[in-house]
Amino acid sequence: MLSRRVSTKTVNPIPERPDPEELLRLLESEEQSRRKGRLKVFLGYTSGVGKTHRMLHEAKRRWERGEDLVIAALPGTLSEELRLLTATMPSVPPLPPGGAIDVHRLVARTPEVAVVDPLAIDNPPGSRNKSRWQDLLELLSRGISVLTAVNIQYIEELKGQAALTPGKMPTMTVPRRFIERADEIEVVDMPPEWLSQRRQKRPDEVWDDQGKRRLTGLREMALLLAAEVVDQQLDRYLEGHGLEVTTRTHERILVCLTPRSAAARMIDVGVRNRDRYRGELHVIYVRQRGLTPAQKTALESNLALARAADASVHIVDEADPVEAIGNFARTHRITQVFIGHTLQRGWWSTFRGTAVDRLIRLGEEFDIHIFPL
Repeated sequence: MLSRRVSTKTVNPIPERPDPEELLRLLESEEQSRRKGRLKVFLGYTSGVGKTHRMLHEAKRRWERGEDLVIAALPGTLSEELRLLTATMPSVPPLPPGGAIDVHRLVARTPEVAVVDPLAIDNPPGSRNKSRWQDLLELLSRGISVLTAVNIQYIEELKGQAALTPGKMPTMTVPRRFIERADEIEVVDMPPEWLSQRRQKRPDEVWDDQGKRRLTGLREMALLLAAEVVDQQLDRYLEGHGLEVTTRTHERILVCLTPRSAAARMIDVGVRNRDRYRGELHVIYVRQRGLTPAQKTALESNLALARAADASVHIVDEADPVEAIGNFARTHRITQVFIGHTLQRGWWSTFRGTAVDRLIRLGEEFDIHIFPL
C-alpha cells in the first residue's frame, strides 16, 4: 500500500457562507474552473444497481494510490463487505444531529477528495446550507474534489417522470443543473431483468411486467441524462478554448408515428436532441387504411404533440412503410430515426424482425432507435 499524502498548508478562517447561486456562477468561470475541485457523480436508475459499491471501490483504489481522501458521509445501512472496505479509510464524520456533512472541518482539513453518499439530502434546520448539494458546491469551490451518488428519481426536474410508483415522489432532491456541472458522470448499470429478480426477493415489492417496463424506461432516462452531461462538457471545453461547436449543426431526427407508437417519449427525446444538437426534428406518418375511430383519435393526438413541439410533420401515402421511411430519410439526410414497436400484429409489426434489417440496409447513414412501450 502506498503512503497517503496529507496536506499541511495553512487554511484561512472560513468566511460567511457563500450564496449557492453565486457559487454556481463562480464554478462556471474559466479561472475558477482551473482551481475548483472535480465532481464525479455515480448515477443509477433505481436503488440496488450498485452505485455505492462502485463508488466506494473507486474511493478505496484512490486512497491506496496515495490520494488524500476522506469519507464525509455514507448511508446508514451498508453491507458487511462495504463496512470492512471503508473501515481503515480516514473520515470526517457528519454533524449530529441530522447528519449534515461537516463543511467547516472538511475545508480546514482540505483533503484532495471527499466521498459523500447519498447526495439528495436536506440538512436539518440551522445547518450551514439547506441541502447537501449546496455543501458540495462549497467543497468544490475550495478545490476539494467530490465523489457522490444519486438515483435519477432524486433529480428535481425528473422526479415526476422517474417515480417508480405514480404519485409517490421524493421530497429531497437535487437540481439538474448541479448534475450538469459534473466533470465526470458514471452510469452504474444493471439489466432490469437482473434487478427485478433481486428485488422480487423483498417481501414488500412485486415486480410484474409493467414494473420491468418502468425499470427499462428509467434506465433509458439515466443513459440519456449522462449523454447530455457529456455533450455539455464537450461544449464547455470547445467554448473555453475559443472553438466553435460545428459538429452538431447538421443533426436531423426523424420520428415515425402510428396511432399506438410511443409518441410522447419519442417526441420528447427528439426535441431534446434537436435542441442539444441545434438540429432539425421531422415527424413522419405513413398513412394506414382501416383505422378504427379510437385509432384515428390517437393518431390525431400524436400528430398534435408533434406540431406542438414545432416539428416538421409529413404525412405520406406508400404501400411499403419501410421503403417510405427509408426514402424520406435519404432525401432529407436524416441522421437518427426513432421507431416504436407497440402492436403485436398488423401494419406496425413490419418493424419487427427482418423489417428492421431492411430499414438498416436502406440507409446506412442514419442510426435507428427503437422505443418499446
